[in-house]
Formats: sequence, C-alpha cells, structure tokens
Amino acid sequence: MASSRRSMDSVQSVQIDGLVVLKIIKHCQEEGSGGTDLVQGVLLGLVVESKLEITNCFSFPRHNDDDEFDEVQYQMEMMRNLRRVNIDHLHVGWYQSTVFGSFINKALLESQFQYQHSIEESVVLIYDPLRSTQGFLSLKAYRLTKLMMEFYKDGEFSPEAIKSSNISFESMFEEIPVVIKNSHLINTLLCEMSEMSKEKPDYNCLDLGTSAMLEKGLRQLMSCVDDTASEANKFLSYLRQYQKQQMNKSQHSQKRQAENAQRVQRGENPLPEEDLNKIFKPLQQPSRLDSLLLAGQIDNYCGQVTDFVSQSFGKLLMSEGLQDDSQKPQ
Repeated sequence: MASSRRSMDSVQSVQIDGLVVLKIIKHCQEEGSGGTDLVQGVLLGLVVESKLEITNCFSFPRHNDDDEFDEVQYQMEMMRNLRRVNIDHLHVGWYQSTVFGSFINKALLESQFQYQHSIEESVVLIYDPLRSTQGFLSLKAYRLTKLMMEFYKDGEFSPEAIKSSNISFESMFEEIPVVIKNSHLINTLLCEMSEMSKEKPDYNCLDLGTSAMLEKGLRQLMSCVDDTASEANKFLSYLRQYQKQQMNKSQHSQKRQAENAQRVQRGENPLPEEDLNKIFKPLQQPSRLDSLLLAGQIDNYCGQVTDFVSQSFGKLLMSEGLQDDSQKPQ
C-alpha cells in the first residue's frame, strides 16, 4: 500500500480529478466576482509512488477581516466530517485564484512555506479565470524549492544572505506538471454526449480580437518593472548612506588618533577607546525579498506574453489557411 506521506522529492507530477477542477472553477465564478476577487480553498488526496493525486477539495467561505473566523479550526472540522463519510480527507495543499498571473507575492510565499513545512508534498494550484475564458484552461501547480525553503526559514533577506544561499528568482518556485483525469464512466458519458450533440462547431477559440488581454498583460509587466526600479532606488539610497557613514567613522577615528598623539606629546594619558557603533548607529539593511519576488513575477509575465503571442500567431496562420481554403473553386 502506498504511503500517504512522502518526501516532496518523490512527487514528480500532480494528477487531479476533473470533478475537483470543476469545483475550483465553480468556486471562482461564484465567490470571485467574475475572476477579479481572490478565492482560496484546500486540496485533499494522497501520494501514490511519484504522483500526487488530488481527489477532493473544499473552499474557504467568504468572510470579512473583522469577522472572527478561524481557518485552521474550519479546515479541521471539514476534514473530520469528510472522514466520517469515508471521503479522502488527507491534506495535500491548497488552491488560489489569480488575475492575469499576478500571484507571486509575500502572502503566497508565506502560506506555501507553512504548508510545506507541515506537509512536505503540499502544492499550491493557481487558477486564472480570466485567462481560461480565452480558450484554454490556466491551471498550474507550484511548490517551493528546497533552496527557497532553507532560505526563507532562516529569515535573513540581506544581499549577503542571498549571495551565500545562491538563491535567485528562478530557483524560488518549482512548477509541477498537472494531469487532469476522469473516471471511465465520465469519459463514456462525455463521448455519448458528444455523439448526441448536434451543435455546430464552435470556432471562438480562433478569435483574433484578444489584443485587450495582451495590453493588460503588458501594463502589469510595466507596473512590475516600475516597482523593481523603486526597490533598486531604495537599495542605492541605503548604499549612499552607508558609504557616508563609513566616511564619517573614518574621519572621526583620524581626529581621535591625532588628538591622542598630541596628548601623549604633552605627557597626558590618551583618551579611552570608544565604541563607534554607539556614536554612529548602524544602518539597517533593506530586505531584498521583495526584489526577488518582483523578479519572479516579471519572469512569469514575460512567459505569459510569450505564450499569448505564440498562440495568436498560431490562430492567425490557421485563420489564413481556412480563408484560403474557402476561396478555392469547388
């Protein structure tokens, strides 16, 4: 019998039931205000060999920040009830909606770290409702790498810590292949429904009027680049203050040495040594975690734009081919 708890190194793929996908989509449509609001939920399943099977899920109810809502207690109660009715209840991660792929932030990093720290095989499923409306399902699974887990556990996000940990935006998250699987009964039902359907073929997937999606993605990319420039300016400001402080320390030490030399010549005792850190308060180094996350988000946006452009060119070529075929004499 396969163990339900394995090292995260053994999980090479994620298999998710089609019913679970429909539950996530339904939750995002009902609670996400058409995909613009953030919704979250819990994933349930088990690990079989090198595959993480997600067989069930449940959503977090909508609540205001002022309400006294205990998410941990709610999860425990839901899993306890599922266990009573003999439904898969093992916790294997969580899911979250996103808008145009803007999900790489501190909140997701902190949540995924807590999940993986408690349950190694935990993953986070990211579902983008707005991108899914363009003709393809946007559902991806991520987890933190071992390198990022150790780096975030230490809690030191200075430039020196990043350099010593050899961490970069490319080594923060690991994407895991997702496979959607239906039971044989559901596949049979879908085949029968397809044969019974008399609807004409739907060519909406070849719609070329999707420039608004590309424009939105580029605007988000530009905004992220501006935030990165702002973070860089903060760090440069810190470097200038640090250099100025070091210069002041050096000048103070030189003056003190000259004064002590004069006192020795006069036969007086030199001044006692003093702690320069008490005179010049050490500057606090800015955290570089935000810069790492922004770099990761920019990389994600660039990947989305590349995929979008590739699909658009494919649609254009297919449309040209269909148009040429329709103009040929019969």
